[in-house]
Amino acid sequence: MKMITAIIKPFKLDDVRDALEAVGVRGITVTEVKGFGRQKGHTELYRGAEYVVDFLPKLKLEIATPADQVDVIVETLVETASNNKVGDGKIFIHELEKVIRIRTGETDQDAL
Repeated sequence: MKMITAIIKPFKLDDVRDALEAVGVRGITVTEVKGFGRQKGHTELYRGAEYVVDFLPKLKLEIATPADQVDVIVETLVETASNNKVGDGKIFIHELEKVIRIRTGETDQDAL
């Protein structure tokens, strides 16, 4: 089992969600986050004063999945979340040691 963590731009969420549903992803967790990388932030003008926005709004998606679905999910994320611009995001893949469904007590693959 794997945990896929993806950082994407907020306006891409609907496209990504629809594409993930189409390839069989049954659930994702979405968290609003802020960060920066090569994009480095930007400057904005507010009431005549210029200020720097260092941390940009992003969304963090977490997807628990069987190992055999990772490649399809990653390919889907790359295709739908990309604008071919700096700041499109990142994808991280981690091992999942154990999964437990709280309601039923099911574990591992059955809990996904």
